[in-house]
Amino acid sequence: MTPVEVLAVAVAGLAAGAINAVVGSGTLVTFPVLLATGLPPVTASVSNSLGLVPGSLGGAVGYRRELTGQRGLLLRLLPASALGAVTGAFLLLHLPAAAFEAVVPVLVGLAVVLVAVQPLLTRRLAGPRTGPHGTPRGWRLAGLVAAAYGTGSYGGYFAASQGVLQVGLFGLLLTEPLQRLNALKNVLSSAVNAVAALVYVLVAPDRVAWTAAALVAAGSLAGGLLGARYGRRLSSAVLRAAIVVLGVVAVVVLVAR
Repeated sequence: MTPVEVLAVAVAGLAAGAINAVVGSGTLVTFPVLLATGLPPVTASVSNSLGLVPGSLGGAVGYRRELTGQRGLLLRLLPASALGAVTGAFLLLHLPAAAFEAVVPVLVGLAVVLVAVQPLLTRRLAGPRTGPHGTPRGWRLAGLVAAAYGTGSYGGYFAASQGVLQVGLFGLLLTEPLQRLNALKNVLSSAVNAVAALVYVLVAPDRVAWTAAALVAAGSLAGGLLGARYGRRLSSAVLRAAIVVLGVVAVVVLVAR
């Protein structure tokens, strides 16, 4: 890499870490930059997933206060997210990219709509949503587990807008405020990125561009901590608007690729 490319990748990692902590869609910043350095698409995706792990962890740590009382739910959803990450990593390494990318803009667009109309849908979906210990039950819990697996599979394959999908789907089944949903999203995204990265390292280490991954990792860690620090201060309305705007941008970028 040239000095200019090194700087560009590190700055892209910083921006992606901050965006992922607040909204999700940071991959839309790092992935094109990695491609511009000459990396093949699969290598760029694998290296990007590995590099974003520290940023995801930084975002999760920054939102730790909003995780209070969500331990039981996380213990139920983390295995599904991890299994989904393994599924997505397998798909990336064995299937043509076009087979999955065709539905990505549709999924992200649907998630944007869900986030935008979440307050209305929350009021319409009446009935008890939690069990005696404050965790979801019945079909809502089953839906959350399915959503965790589905978004984990998506994130393990192509991480762009994974967070938008998670917030959109989880918001339908939980009554939690948006910032607490964001905290939940950060932890699950961290797990997905870490598991997918581990699969790539163990199964296809030759697909990892280690220098690029290290640069993204350094930038994303700082960005994740910064994004969480300031993102927590946003009102639900502003945060929702940011998710919708970046989600729309993500759809446009994905369609234009």
